[in-house]
Amino acid sequence: MAVLRVLILGLFSGWAAGYKQGDNVTLYVNKVGPYHNPQETYHYYTLPVCRPEKVHHKSLSLGEVLDGDRMAQSLYHIRFRENVERKSLCKLTLSEKQVDELREAIEELYYFEFVLDDIPIWGFVGYIEESGFLPHSHKVGLWTHLDFNIEYNGDSVIFANVSVKDVKPFPLEEGAGAAVGGVGVGGGSLTVTHTYSVRWYESNLPSSRRGERLRDYSFFPKTLEIHWLSIINSLVLVVLLLGFVIIILMRVLKNDFARYNVEEEGGCDDLDQGDNGWKIIHTDVFRFPPFKSLLCAVLGVGAQFLTLATAIIVMALLGMFNVHRHGAINSAAIVLYALTSCVSGYVSCSFYTQINGQRWVWNIILTSSLFSAPLFLTWSVVNSVHWGSGSTQALPASTVLLLLGAWVLVGFPLTVIGGIVGKNRAGSFQAPCRTRNIPRQIPPQPWYKHAVVHMAIGGFLPFSAISVELYYIFATVWGREHYTLYGILLCVFAILLSVGACISVALTYFLLSGEDYRWWWRSVLSTGSTGLFIFVYSVFYYRNRSSMSGLVQGAEFFGYSLLTALVFSLMLGSVSFWASLAFIRYIYRSLKMD
Repeated sequence: MAVLRVLILGLFSGWAAGYKQGDNVTLYVNKVGPYHNPQETYHYYTLPVCRPEKVHHKSLSLGEVLDGDRMAQSLYHIRFRENVERKSLCKLTLSEKQVDELREAIEELYYFEFVLDDIPIWGFVGYIEESGFLPHSHKVGLWTHLDFNIEYNGDSVIFANVSVKDVKPFPLEEGAGAAVGGVGVGGGSLTVTHTYSVRWYESNLPSSRRGERLRDYSFFPKTLEIHWLSIINSLVLVVLLLGFVIIILMRVLKNDFARYNVEEEGGCDDLDQGDNGWKIIHTDVFRFPPFKSLLCAVLGVGAQFLTLATAIIVMALLGMFNVHRHGAINSAAIVLYALTSCVSGYVSCSFYTQINGQRWVWNIILTSSLFSAPLFLTWSVVNSVHWGSGSTQALPASTVLLLLGAWVLVGFPLTVIGGIVGKNRAGSFQAPCRTRNIPRQIPPQPWYKHAVVHMAIGGFLPFSAISVELYYIFATVWGREHYTLYGILLCVFAILLSVGACISVALTYFLLSGEDYRWWWRSVLSTGSTGLFIFVYSVFYYRNRSSMSGLVQGAEFFGYSLLTALVFSLMLGSVSFWASLAFIRYIYRSLKMD
C-alpha cells in the first residue's frame, strides 16, 4: 500500500502557495527541446548556460517524471512583488564547441521551459533569421537577457511569462572576431554576460481561477477554434446513422419473428426443418468458440479500460486535475489502471467459467499480461531510444521500480482476487437452445460476409464517429494544448460505444442470416478493428498534420500510438461482443418454442 500512497500523493498535490512581500519565489529551470517535437526534451543544463556550482533538483511527482520534467534550482533570484532591472545572472566563457552547440539548438528552434510556483514559463533559446536569395543571409542570435513579467493577486502568483520584446539578440556568427554588446570574442571563445529583469503586475483574477489565465496564453499555436461546430456536425451524422440501423434492423426482425412463429407446434429441435436463415442454426449458435481463454482475457481487459476511461473523464469533469500540475492525468491513469485490475480478472474468469473453461489459473495470468506485456515491450524500446539520446523522457531507475511495484504489489494481486471472486460467483451460461454434439456444416458465404469486409465496415463507422474529436485529442497529447471540453469528450465516448454496439449487432445478424454461427470472435474483431483505423490515422497525423520528425519523437509517437490502437480495439471489441451476445439471446428467446 506504500506504493499506492506515493502514487495518490503525486496526483493531488501542487496548488498555489501564499507569499509575503520580499519572500523568495523559486524559479526552477526544467527542460529544452525542439519546438516541433513535444516529446523530445532534454535537461536545461545540457546546454552551455548559467548554472549553480552544485545543481539541486526538485522532488517531483510521478506525473511530472512521466511528463519528462527534471526541475532544478536556478541562479535567478526573484522576490515577491520586488522589481529588478537588468541584474547580472552570470558571465560565461564559451568554447568553440559550446558555441556550436548553441547554434545547433537555436537552428533547431529549441525552446526552454521554466517553472515558477507550478506555472510553466516558455521562451526560445535564441533567434534565427533567413533572408535573401542571392546573396543568402543566415543569422543566428542568442538571447542573453530575459524580462520576467509576473502577475499577482494578494499573496498568490497568478501568471508569469518571459519576454524579449525590447532585447536585441547577440549574433553567434561563425568565425566572428569582435566583441559586441557585452560579449567578448578571442582565441576561439566567447565571453557572454547573461542578465534578467523582473516586473510585477497586479491582477484581479483570483488564485482559484489562475488556470484560465494559463489557457489563454498562446506561446504554442492554438488549434481548437472550430471545436464546437465540428463536434455537433459529427454528432448529428452519428445519430442519423444509429437511427437508420436501429429502424431497419427492427423492421427485418419483426418480419423474421412473424415468419418463424407461424407454426407454434413442435419443440426446439424441430425448428430447422424446411426453413433457412438464422433460425436454422439454433443448435449451433451457442457452440463455444476456440481459444476461449484468450477471448475471455480480451473481454476482461476491455471492461477494465472501459472503467478506466469513464473514471478519467468523470474525474476531469469534476475538476480533479490541476491544470498547473504536470502529468496529473498520467498519475491518475496509472493509479486507476492498478485499481481496476480487479475488473479485468472478475469479468474474464467469470465468463471463462460460464463457457466451461478449466484452466482458470492460466486465464488469470493471460488476462494480467494481455496489455501489460505489450506495454512493457513498447516502453522498453521507446525508453531505450530516449536514454540513448539523453532525453528527459527516459525514466529514471527509481520511477521504473515504482511502476513495477505498482503492478506487482497492486495490479497483479487485484487481478488474481477479481478472478477468484468471478470464478466462484459465475453462474450458468443461460443459452435459450441446447447445442448438438455434431456441428452443422456452414454453407459458402458471399464475399461481403467475409471477416475482412465486416472488419472494414465495423471499424470504419465507429472511427468516423470520433474522427473529428480524435484530431483534437492528438493535438492535446502530441502537442501542447490544454484539453478542457471533457463534457463533449464524454458525449463522443458514449456515441462511440453506441455506434460500436449497433454496428456489431447488425453485422452479427447478417452473419447469422447466412447460417454462419461463428459469431464469437467475429463480433470482437469486427468493431475491434477500429484500432487499426486509429493507427492509420496516427500515421496520417504524423506526416500531414504535425511538424514532428526524428528518431526520438518518431519512436515515442508510433510506439504509444500502437498501444492506443490496442486499447481501443480491446474496449470496442468487448462492447461489441456483449451487445451481440445480448442480441442473440434476445432473438432466440423470442421464438415460440415448446
